[in-house]
Amino acid sequence: MDEEKQCLCNDMNRCWFAFYTKPRHEFKVAENLAGISIVHYLPVVTRLKQWSDRKKKVIEPLIRGYIFAFVNSKERLIALQQDSIINCVCFNGKPASIPEWQIENLQRMLKNESNFMISDVVKAGSKIKVLEGPFAGVEGIVKYTSEGRTISITIDLLKRSITAVLPKESVIQIM
Repeated sequence: MDEEKQCLCNDMNRCWFAFYTKPRHEFKVAENLAGISIVHYLPVVTRLKQWSDRKKKVIEPLIRGYIFAFVNSKERLIALQQDSIINCVCFNGKPASIPEWQIENLQRMLKNESNFMISDVVKAGSKIKVLEGPFAGVEGIVKYTSEGRTISITIDLLKRSITAVLPKESVIQIM
């Protein structure tokens, strides 16, 4: 991880941390953290599920088994005492903070559920920043999919990428 992206987290400074949860306990953890006034973020998506007799929209965690919390060192220890939290994600044996801009990118992308394509000018693999449109401020890498070009953002610590299709009206800057 880049040293500049790490924040110094102590009793005064808060940082974003990822916590492992018990399987299928993400919503319970979010409820527990809210109950003890810990700022948290559980990225969710709505999916249409098909059963044999019906279809239903279901809200699911985007990244199963994880929840993010904006905490200082004391609050991190309090969060770890919750029954449904297994551990804090660590790097080299120490709790690893996530850069705030990565969480902000994730939040911006999930605010909008657009499903359009971006302009033909940008090549796959290009790093871009969205200047205008529903994803304004999001930085990512352009990828190709079978439907067309998409933007992908990554949470480095978790080795996970979230991919979304940019609306046609988005104005982007190639970096």
